[in-house]
Amino acid sequence: MMSVEAARQLREVTACFVGIGLPSTGANLARRTVNPDLVLVYEAGAIGAKPPRLPLSIGDGMLGETADYIASVPEIFNYWVQPGRIEVGFLGAAQLDRFANINTTVVGDYANPKVRLPGAGGAPEIAASCGEVIVIVRQSPRAFVERVDFITSVGHGDGPGARERLGLRGKGPTKVITDLGILEPDPESRELVLTHVHPGVSAEQAQEATGWDLKLADELKTTEPPTQEELKALRELVAA
Repeated sequence: MMSVEAARQLREVTACFVGIGLPSTGANLARRTVNPDLVLVYEAGAIGAKPPRLPLSIGDGMLGETADYIASVPEIFNYWVQPGRIEVGFLGAAQLDRFANINTTVVGDYANPKVRLPGAGGAPEIAASCGEVIVIVRQSPRAFVERVDFITSVGHGDGPGARERLGLRGKGPTKVITDLGILEPDPESRELVLTHVHPGVSAEQAQEATGWDLKLADELKTTEPPTQEELKALRELVAA
């Protein structure tokens, strides 16, 4: 459901900045289903990559072999990302808070952490400057926390006006896709609200998997189950 729903969100998108893992699965599935003209941009410099299988990393040679253009990493960020030329950025998270701020740096105190995570990479720039950001993360109290231990990538800061005060170009996270449903920021408070649950999932399950008092949309919807076409394309992609 996470990969299928991620792909559906890219139906009308021209260019998407893709990370490895579920973001890559969703973006590549979109090219095989709802948006064959989607331009995939990878951090190592591949623009317009058309991988026949899921890449192992952002530096997988297959991305360069199938790309329309290869840019340097400074060009990717200075010319494409920071001026806002990429519509959608896909990000994962180790921790996410109620305002969609992302932590991929440390769990615990920064100077003496319990866990040292992979770090930022290009995520802060993606979160700051892409037109919008879609976050894909499995939902649990461990990941969905009241307040992240470290803000690696700014979502909506501490609420209304935070991104504007920081001078960030993009809209920030507009959707968080989980294994239980979809969360979206409230237009006024910017706090994440559960707007959809996946088939067979209850609102109570989503609330129990969240480390804060998760609010529900007035009209909570259920996402459409995967079609046979989507399942076939996903299985072929994963098995390649």
